[in-house]
Amino acid sequence: MPELLPVLVPLINTNEADAQLVHLAVKEGQWVESGALLATFETTKATADLLAEGQGYVLGLNYSEGDTLHAGERFCYLSAAADAPLPPEEEAQAPRQAAQAPAGLRITQPAMALMQELGVSLEQLPQDRLVTETLVRELFAPAARKIDPKVLVIYGGGGHAKSLIELIAAEGKYKVVGILDDHLPVGSRVLGVPVLGEGAFLARLKAQGIGKIVNAVGGIGDILPRLRIYEHIQAAGLTVPDVIHPRAYIEKSAHLAGGAQIFFNAYVGSDVAVGFGCIVNTGAIVSHDCVLGDYVNISPGAILAGAVQVGERSLIGMGVTINLGVKIGSGVRIGNSAVVKADVPENGIVRAGAIWPA
Repeated sequence: MPELLPVLVPLINTNEADAQLVHLAVKEGQWVESGALLATFETTKATADLLAEGQGYVLGLNYSEGDTLHAGERFCYLSAAADAPLPPEEEAQAPRQAAQAPAGLRITQPAMALMQELGVSLEQLPQDRLVTETLVRELFAPAARKIDPKVLVIYGGGGHAKSLIELIAAEGKYKVVGILDDHLPVGSRVLGVPVLGEGAFLARLKAQGIGKIVNAVGGIGDILPRLRIYEHIQAAGLTVPDVIHPRAYIEKSAHLAGGAQIFFNAYVGSDVAVGFGCIVNTGAIVSHDCVLGDYVNISPGAILAGAVQVGERSLIGMGVTINLGVKIGSGVRIGNSAVVKADVPENGIVRAGAIWPA
């Protein structure tokens, strides 16, 4: 592993960049294994664990339980050596770098360091988004290339990526110029699209004129990897566009919050609200007045009757039927071909083929 592996505060909800540190599971200098719990963060809508992406000693930890942090902010480092020196700006910084910024400004530590390097006043930064190093370079450093609004890359090279490549080609609005995948070799191809590199390549996309990306990590078995990809995408300052198959039908009164993936023969009905990053897969029906929270995955052939509410991060399996007016809580998993006739509580599980309630 690199001598210093930065660990960033996760983005739990795309509409809420601030998160409170409610549980600190490690201390400065502690050795942790890959996958170990480092901390638990909480927003007004959800709770998420921060896990170690590698093994090492915890260094540069300056936070305590109860602190409010921003998505993309450096939480700590993991190091192979217990006495590894921190970057000079880390040794000198106060425990809460954000306190030096103007009120309302949310900025990552690398972005703060770059602002100081460029000699630009913090007062010139926007306060309607998290300011990342990529955004600072875009605003104040010479641009390497102009962003092409008609090209994008796809994160993930599996089966869902193949479906998205075909969808985007059919839509004809964007051209897929590359794949990012943490496991496929660079230079290999997915349906003719070249693999450009691993997730670390995200930070280099804008310099190559690419500002849009689509998340192809489906998350039907485990949604956490899909959510982590969105954290990295936001930190890189990239845009996630809607992609809609020309054979899908979306009523004019429906509203998409962004980042939606609407596949062949899917139907989104009148006054439906689709949250950020939702998937409405092939042949799925989302009837009038339904509300889908952020990151909901509606699998092929699922049918939602009118006024169904589905909480964020919920996964609806293939061929599922949900009755009129039913409320599905956040983080719910409903197995293939289940029939849901009543509300399902938060983080509930309905087994495949089951009738709910029994």
